[in-house]
Amino acid sequence: MNKSKLQSPLFFERNRVFRVYEGGKLFHDFFGDEAVDGNLPEEWIGSKVKALNKVMRSPDEGLSKIRGGDETFASLLASHPEEMTGGKGFDMLVKILDSAVRLPAQTHPDPAFSIKHFASNHGKTECWVILATRPGAKLFLGFKEGITETDLRQAVKKSEEPGDAFSGILQEVEAKAGDVWLIPARVAHAIGAGCLILEVQEPTDFTIQPERWCDRYRLSDQEMYLGLDKEVALSCFDLQQAGPSVLARGRKLPQADGANIGCKKEVLISFKDTPCFAVNRYTVNTSCALRNLAVYVVTKGEGELVSPAGRTFLKKGMYFFVPFAAREVTICTKSGLEMVECLPPAAKQ
Repeated sequence: MNKSKLQSPLFFERNRVFRVYEGGKLFHDFFGDEAVDGNLPEEWIGSKVKALNKVMRSPDEGLSKIRGGDETFASLLASHPEEMTGGKGFDMLVKILDSAVRLPAQTHPDPAFSIKHFASNHGKTECWVILATRPGAKLFLGFKEGITETDLRQAVKKSEEPGDAFSGILQEVEAKAGDVWLIPARVAHAIGAGCLILEVQEPTDFTIQPERWCDRYRLSDQEMYLGLDKEVALSCFDLQQAGPSVLARGRKLPQADGANIGCKKEVLISFKDTPCFAVNRYTVNTSCALRNLAVYVVTKGEGELVSPAGRTFLKKGMYFFVPFAAREVTICTKSGLEMVECLPPAAKQ
C-alpha cells in the first residue's frame, strides 16, 4: 500500500465470524443485516487474530481485510509498522457480538497463564459496552460468594447433560443499554441471551469454557479446554473473584472529560483501569478532530469523515482505523453522531 494512504483512515471489509452459539438478529438494526439468528454472531473489527474454531470456514477466518484490496490488517501492520502504529504494535481486538442464547460459562487467561500454556504474551482481559438488548437480557460476572473448587467441579460434571449447570454459581445482573463492564482475566463470566455488545479485548481467542452444552450445541474437549489438561484448564478460574466486590469493580461509570461545544467526550475505560486498552465515547454535535491511533465504531447517527483522502459518509454500524501517521482527520455532522473510540496500548500517552 502507498504510504500516503496511511495518512487517512482505513476502512475494513465486513468480517462475521463463526461461533458455536447462535445470535446476530440484532445486527439488523446496527449493521442493516438480515434480522435472523445463526452461527455468525460476531463481527471482528481491526483483527489480526485468527479464530480458534473446530472447523475453519477459511484458513484466515477472523482476520480483518482492508476494504478495496486483498491485504489483511495484520499484513499491513507488519509491512508498515511506523505509519500504522508508530512502531509500537497493535495489541487489541474489537468485536460486535449479539447473543440469542446464553454463552457457556467461561474464563480467559492472564498473560502469565498464556505464556506458560499458549506461548503467547497476551491473555484476554476484555470490556463490554452494551449497545442494545432483547427482553430479559442478563450478564453473569464473578462467582457467588462461598463457591468452592468442589462446587465448580460439580457444575462441570452436571453440565455433561443438557441444561443450565452454571447459572447457580455465577452472579447475575440485568444487561442495560449504555452500561459498561470491565472483565479482568481469570474472572468467571458469561454473556446471557439477548445482548448486543461492543467488546474490546486483548488480541487472542483463548477461552476456557468447561460447560459441555451451549444451548443445543455439545462442545468438544478441545473447544472447552483448548488442548490443555482439564485440571490445568480449570486452574485458570480465580475462585477469589466472587461476590459483590467483583460487580463493584467491574461496573464502570462514564466520566466526562473536558467541555467542548462541538463534541462531548466520556471516558468508559481508562489505561488506569487496565493497561490492555482504553475506551472513550464521543457524542458529536457539530465536529470532532480525531488525533489518536484507534479503532472507531459509529454507534448512533450519521455524518462525514473528512481526511486527506476526501469525504466519506458515516452512519451507525460503520467502523474504521486511524493510523499513527494519519493527519487532519475530522468528523462532521449536522444531525448528531455517537462513536466509540478503542485505543490499543500503543496509544497510551
